[in-house]
Amino acid sequence: MAAPRWDLGPAREPWGWIRALQGFFSVFAFATLGGFRGSVGFRLSCAGSPNASVSAAFAYPFRMNLATFAPSLTALCNRTWRSDVHLVGDFSAPAQFFVAVAALSFLYSLAALLLYMGYLHLYRGAGGKLPLGDFLATVAFSFLWLVASSAWAKALTDVKASVAAPLPHCHPPAVTCDRDTPTPMGALNVSVVFGFLNLILWLGSSWFVFKETNFHSPPAPSTPGTM
Repeated sequence: MAAPRWDLGPAREPWGWIRALQGFFSVFAFATLGGFRGSVGFRLSCAGSPNASVSAAFAYPFRMNLATFAPSLTALCNRTWRSDVHLVGDFSAPAQFFVAVAALSFLYSLAALLLYMGYLHLYRGAGGKLPLGDFLATVAFSFLWLVASSAWAKALTDVKASVAAPLPHCHPPAVTCDRDTPTPMGALNVSVVFGFLNLILWLGSSWFVFKETNFHSPPAPSTPGTM
């Protein structure tokens, strides 16, 4: 394997520092989503029995249908609820897809930046194959960010709807259910913003990578040797 020739020059050019931005914002995209934890709770006022508070905790990957209110509602309010109550919905697929795209984007952008700075002589001297592969990968990641960000934005709307749903079988004055303030979801909103920001970065970088391919800059014709 050829020895690297380290040069910070590509990192100062648009196609290089955009890779650094892609890696930076990819980390924030999966960190704001993958590290989220929240809960929703209710204060129960029950005629003829002690008042109580219940809550259901949820977190990434947002399998809301597995979040059960605790303590068990079956033992409260004169057994108004005959079974445990769960939140509604399973949004793990779009959440995990978003995190996977963010993680892969970080790894690719880091590897590409190291390639530019250490092996630019091989990158540009491989007959156009490496720039073409880089361009196709950049376009593919742009498409993945579009799909992942759109899917997660829709799923986040459904997560909020699940958290905002009322507790069933609350019929005042026999059973009154007052909602506690749920966990703020600002971090999840930010994750959607980072997703579409990554989409813009990858779309923008596709042009700069395209300029490195033979489609934009055909290789100079070889000079025939003298007889």
